[in-house]
Amino acid sequence: MNWHGLLSIYLHEMDRMRRTLFQSIFSPIISTSLYFVVFGSAIGSRITEIDGVSYGSFIVPGMIMLTILTQSISNASFGIFFPKFTNTVYELLAAPLSSFEIILGFVGAAATKSLIIGCIIIATAGIFVDLHIEHPFIMLFFLVLTSITFALFGFMIGVWADNFEKLQLIPILIITPLVFLGGSFYSINMLPEFWQKVSLLNPVLYLVSGFRWSFYEIADVSIYTSLITILVFLFSCLGILIYSFAKGYKIKN
Repeated sequence: MNWHGLLSIYLHEMDRMRRTLFQSIFSPIISTSLYFVVFGSAIGSRITEIDGVSYGSFIVPGMIMLTILTQSISNASFGIFFPKFTNTVYELLAAPLSSFEIILGFVGAAATKSLIIGCIIIATAGIFVDLHIEHPFIMLFFLVLTSITFALFGFMIGVWADNFEKLQLIPILIITPLVFLGGSFYSINMLPEFWQKVSLLNPVLYLVSGFRWSFYEIADVSIYTSLITILVFLFSCLGILIYSFAKGYKIKN
């Protein structure tokens, strides 16, 4: 393992967060505050509780998942896309680094950024609502696992995309709607039976449900089902990435 090269990629990507401090740090705080004003106050005045939890507290895990997914994908996809766009990726490929080490450097930095933002959102949410985490270690485990998994997925998007439009296509048209329709701001038990069954086809539901269970011990699906779902997705992304990156898909050619 070339730790020196891996660390160089990691620190270079982390330095980009320092250069875009407002976008990376202050933007999630502002967005979180707006969500509480719109969802917590306006909708919360009509829906006071869900499964014994105040609506303001109920939406916190969903808000965190929404930000974690979008930030992980965005950071990882742009991290590999920009070297491709500027043709500096060949310098990276010429370095004595394996495909796994390159992926680990970019994905590790993207996941770290998402974890920092996730912690900031939790701290910000604590200002607005009474926040209690029943299983902090499980919560942290889900947070880390989700950040890594969707950073891998974002890296796949960055490898696949050959222009800025494609870079935003999947996050905007697929990921964001799936998060909003995945029980982030409501319980699927509130839906008619037909739409409950449809919601079970949404993979994001299992992430949000498992994460919410770590907070309040309430979930739309089993915690074990949530864990298996995210692990299968993680290893699938990792396997596809290592193979495609080693073959030079849309990089070497």
